[in-house]
Parts: sequence; C-alpha cells; structure tokens
Amino acid sequence: MIDYLSTFIVFFAVIDPIGTIPVFIALTAHHDQSSKKKIALIAALAAAGILVFFVVAGELILTAMKIPLSAFQIAGGIVLFLFALTMLFGESKPEQEIKLVKNLKETAIFPLAVPSLASPGAMLAAVLLTENSKYTIVEQFQVVIVLLSVLVVALFLMLGAGLIQRFIGNSGASAISRVMGLILASVATANTLEGLKSYFGL
Repeated sequence: MIDYLSTFIVFFAVIDPIGTIPVFIALTAHHDQSSKKKIALIAALAAAGILVFFVVAGELILTAMKIPLSAFQIAGGIVLFLFALTMLFGESKPEQEIKLVKNLKETAIFPLAVPSLASPGAMLAAVLLTENSKYTIVEQFQVVIVLLSVLVVALFLMLGAGLIQRFIGNSGASAISRVMGLILASVATANTLEGLKSYFGL
C-alpha cells in the first residue's frame, strides 16, 4: 500500500489546483457558464490523459533510451527544485500563466491543461512515483487513483472558480502557490538524494 496522504500532497503541490484558478478565470472571462464548464472538463481530461501516459510509458521510454531511472530521478529532482524556486522567488504560477493567457491563443489545452495542470513537475512526479522496480502494479494503480483525485479537485475548483476568486483573491492564490513551492522544494531534495543513493549504491 502506498502512503496516500504523502502521494496526494506531492501531486497537489506539482499540479497546484489552487494556482490554476486565476488562470481559469482569465481564460474564461468572456465565456458563458456552459462554456466554462466544458473548458474545465476538457482541460481536466486532457491533463489526466497526459499524466497517465507518463505513468504508463515514461519509464519504458527511459529504458529504450538506456537512461537509468536513478539518473532520471536525480535530474528530475533538480528540475523540480528549480521549478519550486520559481514558485518561491519568481513570479508565482498564477502570475506566469495569466500572462500566457493574455499573449497566446485562449484554448482549454494551452495554457490550462498544459502547463498549468499537467506541468513538467507533474510529469516528472508521475514517473518517479510509479517506478517499476520499486512499486507493484497495484501500487502504481493506487498512485494513478491519487493523481486523478487531485485532478478531480482541480476540476471542482475550476467549476467554482468565481466564488473562490472572490474569497481568496489573486494575492491569496499567489501565497498558496508559494507555500506549494516550498513543499515541492523539499520533495525535490528528497528525490535527488534518493537518486544519488541508488546510482552510487550507497
């Protein structure tokens, strides 16, 4: 059995459903309620498909390229850490992605599904938390369930985005995103240390 709470926190940090709220509001500002629901559903389904693909095929692709998972874990940890630093010290996730909405074509896939929900950090986490040599098929299935549960939370938050926005505001979403960045930095450090331990046989 996996640690459901720990896994949920990791995925919640890298997917950051709360930080997606301002992005969704900006993206759907000129849509009616029915269109907003469709956009939210399409974005959640697209993100789920992308992340499940990385669960199923991510390690197989690495194996085909003869890249040891420990090396990927080290690299992934470093990338996650850098990603966490941008959440902590740079523009927060809502600020970054709202700019994408203003400058690029407004679609449910980009930037809402990718990179807001199915972020690079989420893709890396999906691979690292379903390592074939470390987790059984049942445990990997449990990880997928937890992953999908976080996306369900994200879907409901998008559907209730208007009410939530009035409650926490852009500054509240930004603050929460930075807290998620701190949690993600800790997870990234642990992944890097574990990868080094595995690679050098310590």
